[in-house]
Amino acid sequence: MGFREPELPVVDMTEWSKGTRGERIRPMARHWAEVGFGTPVMLHLFYVGKVGLYILGGWLIVLSTKGIDGFTAVGDWWSEPIVFEKVVLYTLLFEVIGLGCGFGPLNNRFVPPFGSILYWLRPKTIRLPPWPNRVPLTKGSSRTPMDVALYAALLVLTAIALLSNGTGPIPALDTTVGILPTWQIAGILGVLAVLGLRDKVIFLAARGEVYAPLTVAFLFTAADPLIAAKIVFLVIWMGAAISKLNKHFPFVVSTMMSNSPVVRRKSLKRKFFENFPDDLRPGRLSRLVAHAATAVELAVPVVLFFAHGGWPTAIAAFVMVCFHLGILTAIPMGVPLEWNVFMIFGVGTLFVAHADLGLGELTRPVPVALLFVVVAGTVIAGNLFPRKISFLPGMRYYAGNWDTTLWCVKPSAAAKIDAGIVAIASMPQAQLERYYGKDRAQIPMYLGYAFRAMNTHGRALFTLVHRAMPAGREDEYVVTEGERLCSTAVGWNFGDGHMHNEQLIAAMQQRCHFEPGEVRVVLLDAQPIHRQTQEYRLVDAATGEFERGYVKVADMVTRQPWADDVPVYVHP
Repeated sequence: MGFREPELPVVDMTEWSKGTRGERIRPMARHWAEVGFGTPVMLHLFYVGKVGLYILGGWLIVLSTKGIDGFTAVGDWWSEPIVFEKVVLYTLLFEVIGLGCGFGPLNNRFVPPFGSILYWLRPKTIRLPPWPNRVPLTKGSSRTPMDVALYAALLVLTAIALLSNGTGPIPALDTTVGILPTWQIAGILGVLAVLGLRDKVIFLAARGEVYAPLTVAFLFTAADPLIAAKIVFLVIWMGAAISKLNKHFPFVVSTMMSNSPVVRRKSLKRKFFENFPDDLRPGRLSRLVAHAATAVELAVPVVLFFAHGGWPTAIAAFVMVCFHLGILTAIPMGVPLEWNVFMIFGVGTLFVAHADLGLGELTRPVPVALLFVVVAGTVIAGNLFPRKISFLPGMRYYAGNWDTTLWCVKPSAAAKIDAGIVAIASMPQAQLERYYGKDRAQIPMYLGYAFRAMNTHGRALFTLVHRAMPAGREDEYVVTEGERLCSTAVGWNFGDGHMHNEQLIAAMQQRCHFEPGEVRVVLLDAQPIHRQTQEYRLVDAATGEFERGYVKVADMVTRQPWADDVPVYVHP
């Protein structure tokens, strides 16, 4: 990798451009296996610096609390309950502004490097309510001044809480500083809930599946907030581990490690594949890492929760810190970096500093049990019915099993999108052409295709693309990642097909009035945990769905990244 310039594949553009899509993906996939996306070192350092600023910002906010003193005296105050509480709210604010997951060039956001706050404080941008036909006063797809006011209220209420002092001594938590006033916590949760019912994108961008239940925990009394927070962490880890019990996860490991800035040697990266350069399915090393990571995430948190101190807690905490550092240093696509820093902090403050607090110290077990049922129940439902529940609340993190889409867009439709959508950023293709030039922009675009194809669902998506576009007219379309287009249309994306499914298609059709055939979309559902198939739909933006069926996971995992011949089973 260069320090300032990306390390892109070297191809004969004339000859390479003559190939089919699969033939053009092949050298990109081989490049990914040895190099990854080829991100400049400077860009990785930029993200490292951003993480440093996140830590510094949280540090300074905590020090604004009465009773928390000493910039360098961290050992005197880091384990105070209000410190953890403020870190939760600070990270929620960091994410919902758009500075966390999905930020910057590594998530295909160039200028500006984030959307979120730039969209959600702007009327007439697209909003996507989760249940518009069931929840009163949530219909429609246009952001109103009321939506803008609600989002601004969330930012203001959270900022007020971050600059507030504790309520005073709580003997059960061994603190004289106390925790934040209940009205502040209730106000933040109330506004976030209403916002989430008006626009699911904001709730997901706030990482509501993590920070909302942790915030709910601080409505409890005595030692119950920290015990409830431990339970939420336990569900996050174990839910994520269970979702990795599939055939997809080894593909995530090989793809992530080949893109890791820490794993620099090409010879080592090749070992993550079966037989480089001809067989780029995950090799033995990828399978070993996948199984080990799943075992760690499934078993070690149980030790952390029940050990209550001593060497078992110390060893388990060390293992979980290393686990999150491994993800953090790989700088994965989607860049959930600050989330991993937060989880590391949570290991220390909840399970080490307060190792003595367990279920036996609960004063009011019923509310804590209800919180557990809601969070764990959502994870279970998300794995059973992935079309209904986003992979985030379903906690299918890094599992390789997400709802995905590919959009086939004609240039005439792209022009309508630019003219009809209230957006900050231009279409993904235009952003790439601005930086690489019209011809060279094909290289990073096909590297993006290669990334998608290195994951199992990519094989199915690029097979279904042929079925989505009229035969013999594929050259008329630009195939665009749904999450990239989603980033332009709604201001945020994190690899979640729930934000660019039929609901977004309808919202864009309402604004852009596409002609039949101008936009065709492939929608591929995630795999339910109890089935070995993935459902798909093919949709024309103007005329609606015209085909649905399924593909078998077994057919996807046996093919190479450049394959587009996965057997398709069409529903009658």
